[in-house]
Amino acid sequence: MTDEVAKAVGECARAAKHAAPSLATASDEAIDTALTVMAERLLEHRDDLLAANDADVTRSRAEGMSAGLLDRLTLTEDRLAGMADQLRLLAGAPHQERSVEVSALDDGLKLVERRRPVGVLGANYEARPNVTVDVASQLVKSRNAGVLRTGSAALGSAQRLIEVVVAPALAEAGIDARVVQLVPRTEREAATALVQLPDLVPLVILRGSGDTTRALATEGATHGVRTLAHADGGGVLYVDEAADADTVAGLVSGSLDRLGVCNRLNLLLVHSAVYERLWPVVSEALAGREVTPSLPPHEHAIGYEWALDSDSEATVTVAQVGSLTEAVTIANEQTSGLAAGIATEDSAAAEAFFDGYQGTGVFWNAPTRLLDGFKLLGVPETGINLDRVPGPRGPVTYTDLYVRQYAVLPASR
Repeated sequence: MTDEVAKAVGECARAAKHAAPSLATASDEAIDTALTVMAERLLEHRDDLLAANDADVTRSRAEGMSAGLLDRLTLTEDRLAGMADQLRLLAGAPHQERSVEVSALDDGLKLVERRRPVGVLGANYEARPNVTVDVASQLVKSRNAGVLRTGSAALGSAQRLIEVVVAPALAEAGIDARVVQLVPRTEREAATALVQLPDLVPLVILRGSGDTTRALATEGATHGVRTLAHADGGGVLYVDEAADADTVAGLVSGSLDRLGVCNRLNLLLVHSAVYERLWPVVSEALAGREVTPSLPPHEHAIGYEWALDSDSEATVTVAQVGSLTEAVTIANEQTSGLAAGIATEDSAAAEAFFDGYQGTGVFWNAPTRLLDGFKLLGVPETGINLDRVPGPRGPVTYTDLYVRQYAVLPASR
């Protein structure tokens, strides 16, 4: 890592920490005003933002970026409008209670749980410009300052979003605009530097793909930095003996509306008793999305995530299973644990699937694409955490980004 990269990341972290009290002490009204103004400025400056994004897309296309990744990189007027809608919803969402009474203690005392901002959070994410606004807005709503680092492909778009949307909106609401920093470097080493600053950035949200994100989480751990890592994805659908053909067709098609996202259909497990009857339905649904099935014998791991394969994104692994138990075992042991669904009209089978699957999201006759902060909770997410330990799991939103402080005080207060 060059000294220049480490210096740039450190400067961003120190600036965010210096400005953090301005956000931590801001009123609810000021925070919601900032979010509302962000929504307004997204639309007012759409031409500027689209021009910056077009430059990113043009350059990335010339460098050979795949269609799926280009889709994630691209901003459109409709997507900007959707981002603005989400900001307005977030502005209207209730703020976390800062103090919650827990219990009465002896001697006329009481226990109160106080919820405090972490301080400064880091975020490293892939080339998706909308994530710049998603993460920045969640940090603002939770009263945490932040240091954002995105991939080089989206840096131009991210810079314009910070310059003409986020920073001016914060300033207009009376909040120090420096609370949200964007690392102005394209080198990948900037991500490594971000997880090496425990005194400045104690928690880093990692959104990305596979080995790179896992390596950053490991690097952070060696430096005493906690991470919320989203390294792997891929939705699973198990088609049960009692599945309805029309429901299966809808689930397969609805789960493949976008191919470059983590919660798309990745692995389709079909009970052998209905495989021959339902295969024409499945095949037609896949063809309708221009997706190719990977059929046995597979030359890859059964849980291989196609969204990360820029040459074969339009692929779904298909396999037969002999029982619901076998499907659950595969989903638990050979996939990322992001999300799995069952297609069935048998409520007992659905209950058994729900009891057996240990992953982050489980679905009955519903697509795994719903595992998303906005779709499930009505607010944007910072990422989807797959950890199997206590703490925020699933879509992480502003309601999760705090630390507990226990306070004991006179019961009369």
